[in-house]
Amino acid sequence: MSYKDPSKPIAQRVEHLLSLMTVKEKVGQLVQPFGWKTYESKDGKITLAESFKEQVKEGGVGSLYGTLRADPWTGVTLDTGLSPREGAEAVNEIQRYAVEHSRLGIPILIGEECSHGHMAIGATVFPVPLSLGSTWNTELYREMCRAVALETRSQGGAVTYSPVLDVVRDPRWGRTEECFGEDPYLIGEFAAASVEGLQGESLDGEASVAATLKHFVGYGSSEGGRNAGPVHMGTRELMEVDMYPFKKAVEAGAASIMPAYNEIDGVPCTVNEELLDGVLRKEWGFDGMVITDCGAINMLAAGHDTAEDGMDAAVSAISAGIDMEMSGEMFGMYLERAVEEKRLDVSVLDEAVRRVLTLKFKLGLFENPYADPARAEQVIGCSRHREMARQLAAEGIVLLKNEGSTLPLSKEDGVIAVIGPNADQGYNQLGDYTSPQPPSRVVTVLEGIRAKLGGDKGRVLYAPGCRINGDSREGFELALSCAGQADTVVLVLGGSSARDFGEGTIDLRTGASKVTGNDWSDMDCGEGIDRMTLQLSGVQLELAREIHKLGKRLVVVYINGRPIAEPWIDRHADAILEAWYPGQEGGHAVADILFGDVNPSGKLTISIPKHVGQLPVYYNGKRSRGKRYLEEDSQPQYPFGYGLSYTEFRYSDLQVTPQAIKTGETAVVTVNVENSGSVAGAEVVQLYINDAASRFTRPAKELKGFRKIYLEPGEKQRIEFTVGPEQLQYIGQNYQPVVEPGLFRVMVGRHVNDTLSADLTVQED
Repeated sequence: MSYKDPSKPIAQRVEHLLSLMTVKEKVGQLVQPFGWKTYESKDGKITLAESFKEQVKEGGVGSLYGTLRADPWTGVTLDTGLSPREGAEAVNEIQRYAVEHSRLGIPILIGEECSHGHMAIGATVFPVPLSLGSTWNTELYREMCRAVALETRSQGGAVTYSPVLDVVRDPRWGRTEECFGEDPYLIGEFAAASVEGLQGESLDGEASVAATLKHFVGYGSSEGGRNAGPVHMGTRELMEVDMYPFKKAVEAGAASIMPAYNEIDGVPCTVNEELLDGVLRKEWGFDGMVITDCGAINMLAAGHDTAEDGMDAAVSAISAGIDMEMSGEMFGMYLERAVEEKRLDVSVLDEAVRRVLTLKFKLGLFENPYADPARAEQVIGCSRHREMARQLAAEGIVLLKNEGSTLPLSKEDGVIAVIGPNADQGYNQLGDYTSPQPPSRVVTVLEGIRAKLGGDKGRVLYAPGCRINGDSREGFELALSCAGQADTVVLVLGGSSARDFGEGTIDLRTGASKVTGNDWSDMDCGEGIDRMTLQLSGVQLELAREIHKLGKRLVVVYINGRPIAEPWIDRHADAILEAWYPGQEGGHAVADILFGDVNPSGKLTISIPKHVGQLPVYYNGKRSRGKRYLEEDSQPQYPFGYGLSYTEFRYSDLQVTPQAIKTGETAVVTVNVENSGSVAGAEVVQLYINDAASRFTRPAKELKGFRKIYLEPGEKQRIEFTVGPEQLQYIGQNYQPVVEPGLFRVMVGRHVNDTLSADLTVQED
């Protein structure tokens, strides 16, 4: 049959296969059940569920969600889950049954969560995207995406539901950790790197997976920072800010995209035909697959209430441009009947199936639907990937304060007390969308410091002090005792996105682990965990105050998934590190920074306010939004792009050549950057543009370029940027991009509030 002939063009193979399919089989290709429910594992043997077998025989299954996903939601644990080899073998059993027992032998699309590593047992846990963005190192991130793709595809996963390209506008939102930051240009650069890394040179490569861009669009701008809340945004801002990263990723060749849960101006994104068909397909030329978020079609009839019932919701979604329903039942329940009752034209169904089949052919699934268990066992969680995780974590750590050169610490300096609820809790540093981990695979801050000092436990004292949440102070006594014996206190505070993995808790009075029959979760961040404040949860601040009274050198390390606004700590700590959720190697990375083996180079991609009442505080707001409140100005505590180093970088001789250009021309911006300190280090050179006057209002500054460079002491580099239409345009009249003649200010520096400035004039053609 021609659809099985790999020498034929994909479009021809798709059309032939489509012509052979019944309506029931077509609908089956748009259905995605939960993958972990399709099999059972016992004594190393995989048994497929009878319900899954029946579904395959009756009409086929297009895709499976989270076949290898392990976490409290799936109920898959370290004890019941599959090793890398077993996972690959399980996928092979599933694919073999689908190919051999369905009428047309169509392989299944295995979709997996891979936001910061494949969410399967044994896979490498990299830092969360907020940390990855703070590296400003797109090349290293691209390498990480290649590693994630390799680990995922080696087990049979062919699609990943990442990257998350939402622009964060309110960091109270629990999913802030899953995003790269608040700036569309920076997110766009990481978006392109993600697609290039995940998809490789060809989708059918043995180390390639299809990227799914999410969440399209405006998801990070929800009302009140509440997950999936309404978005109040005009078309111009939507195009300039929230759509920009998605457009860059589509241009990079992204194979799949996921609409957001939220509504924009009264229209849920799941059925926003103007976005899904008008912008995405007609304007941008996207020809890939569109898949809903989990349960999004159900929300149309029970949440948004734009559909009368499930039938109405399913028909509305596929008619608007949805090709596959993630983990829901609406398509499977209603689409076949909708065609029979003439509520859905079969041509609309065919178009969705055509896109699903095209992706399967591009992935090479018809030629090779099977994984290589031996390869999975070899590459998943390998030492090279762990080393990469450590480097990324270190580069993503931001030094916020370093009074009197408190850091780096000397390895010979006295006794160190490592205190705090995040000092030795592995799950608390991994972030949401993480699989269960054996303790040996996660290096905590306490373990990292002990390893750095050669395992001398006598020099490193430990006490948890308190939990993330709750008002118990029973651990204060031990914490203060340890701090009193130390020369330096490393206080590890922050938040947690750890779900309840059922592995007990810690005894606050002794620091020892203990297992109880009670559910245990300190989760104050993650999907669905939105907050009213940005302060530390529980009694963490009180613990910090009590320790400060001892007069010890105090280094605060934050491990968390969103900015923390605690002015008291900003004033009283001698040094502050923002480590975000640094992943499984995070403890080593923090120790590398604390003791100067790595010079901090992370820069904030999200502004940190002095107080939650300043929100929104993102740097690229409109110039007209005002300067201050009665109590305080509108400037953040730590601005976008900010981050200290153990050395000093001097900027000089900013030049723009030529100083005047026509609207379609480009200018070259150059600046000298010198390491004027005594240690080697990396610096992120940031380029901002200001349009002095414009027909439509503009932000005061917009990031339009960056370069991360490494300089030895005394070394100087001449850095060059190109500025042209792409950097100078904005969405003007009739929502068209335009470069208006006039004065522009070009700014280059170490962060948004510390730059050199030069003028560039754009003249009419």
